[in-house]
Amino acid sequence: MKRPLWLLCSTTAMLALLASCETSKPATDVSATAGANGASTSSTSTSGESMESNGIRLTPFGDSPKFPEAQMQLRSPIANSTVPSGDAPFNYLVTNFQLTKMSGGPHMAEMANSMKGQHIHNIVDNEPYTAHYETSFTKPIPDGQHVVLSFLSRSYHESLKHRGAYDLRVINVGNTPPPATPIIDVKAPNLFYSRPKDTYAGADAKRIMLDFYLVNTTLEPGGNRVRATINGTEFMLDRWMPYMMEGLPAGENTVKLELVDSSANLIAGPYNSVTRKFTVTP
Repeated sequence: MKRPLWLLCSTTAMLALLASCETSKPATDVSATAGANGASTSSTSTSGESMESNGIRLTPFGDSPKFPEAQMQLRSPIANSTVPSGDAPFNYLVTNFQLTKMSGGPHMAEMANSMKGQHIHNIVDNEPYTAHYETSFTKPIPDGQHVVLSFLSRSYHESLKHRGAYDLRVINVGNTPPPATPIIDVKAPNLFYSRPKDTYAGADAKRIMLDFYLVNTTLEPGGNRVRATINGTEFMLDRWMPYMMEGLPAGENTVKLELVDSSANLIAGPYNSVTRKFTVTP
């Protein structure tokens, strides 16, 4: 029995549509392999799934309050300028972002939160940051050439990561002649450490944020990534997001961050490998 031509055409179109829908399902990018030291090396999934190894859980989160219009400009010191020895004066212009305001959102009560509110992180030579709640302040900096990274921060110390929310520059302090080659290439891929820092106690110790700052690079599966080694356990991060750490033991803990390429080789840069210690108190 012959089928009508219109029925054959409809059947063919329906099969094509079903095949198209099947191939368009979103892929989940999750992998976990054994690292050289036997620890787990994991990649985050596009859906933000947790990674867990050796009792440590790392969970990315992206549901913090957004401030897409926030802008910060460092007006002084001028890039590559020389300032007198002693306390270097910093002056910022901040727009569409209120310093000293509580950020709100689901994570403000879950992690260590500054009771002074939103602020600026000022990082010199990738040393631990100082938090500032006003747009003008002074800061003691030794003589010599220094790298200054500044960025806007939520009240619980999560950085704002869009282009207008940060500034990276080199300054010179005192009469020491600057080196012939700057200590950093501000146009190259660079990694800076932010959190965790110092001591976490009580409720703040249950969930501790891991946050870092990237300049001139992105993270993606098959591209540049950040290798985070927490108490000897490796996690490979392929999304630039804050991460919530759980399961950390009491006492001293260690985080090592490395900016690596698609082959897991360290990318050259003065701060692209950094190790910090912090303390957890029950």
